[in-house]
Amino acid sequence: MTNILEKPTTASPIETPPPPLPPAAVERLAKEESWLVPAIVARAFIAAGGGLRVKVLRRLLPAVGPLALSVVGGGAFARYVGQARWSALSVSFSDAARVTSAQVYELATYVQQSNPDVTRQILAVLARDVTAMTALGATLGAIVISYLSRKGAPAKR
Repeated sequence: MTNILEKPTTASPIETPPPPLPPAAVERLAKEESWLVPAIVARAFIAAGGGLRVKVLRRLLPAVGPLALSVVGGGAFARYVGQARWSALSVSFSDAARVTSAQVYELATYVQQSNPDVTRQILAVLARDVTAMTALGATLGAIVISYLSRKGAPAKR
């Protein structure tokens, strides 16, 4: 029987840092970010709690015009058409809970194409959330951090 207080002789998975991504993989991911970033946003959104879901939707939805709100996500966001040009949208916890990953993926894809700075803001919010980053795992978390650091700060307007 071993003593519980003894330090283990092998390194635990937590102590061992993941190996860096090979340059070819980083380059491929950069080319594929048109689908990868919205997929990361959708996956983190589904794993997030109600408060973070509301926060993400409050940032994504204003970046979409009234016509797109009625079309994107199969019309799931049409209820926000009346608030489309407001400075702050009112999103309830129950509304955020009903949104599916496919709807968030479509919304994030649209926002990434129309306003990449908003997508960066969403990723920055998700990167600060422990639950979201845990759900993404180390590899996707590293991709998010790499994406945020590679692109630099959002453009000032």
